[in-house]
Amino acid sequence: MNVGTVIQLSQQAVWTVALLAGPLLLVGLLVGLVVSILQATTQINEQTLTFLPKMAAVLVAGVVFGPWMLTQLIDFTRGLIINMPGWVR
Repeated sequence: MNVGTVIQLSQQAVWTVALLAGPLLLVGLLVGLVVSILQATTQINEQTLTFLPKMAAVLVAGVVFGPWMLTQLIDFTRGLIINMPGWVR
């Protein structure tokens, strides 16, 4: 296994992590932004008002995007396992 292969695997791993975390983080960001705008306009500064909607939205996004995320993770892992004999030589 040479340095180029290790760098390529690292890049693929980082890309896979970003791809899997992206939808959940984006949903949390958008819900947090909407709640912050609502808090600013109504001048309600309640801490749980920001936390609970974000948590619920990320949970729903996890259920919606879960099968796709699992497929991506399985494909990445399958590629690692299939190509492993070629890297060990």
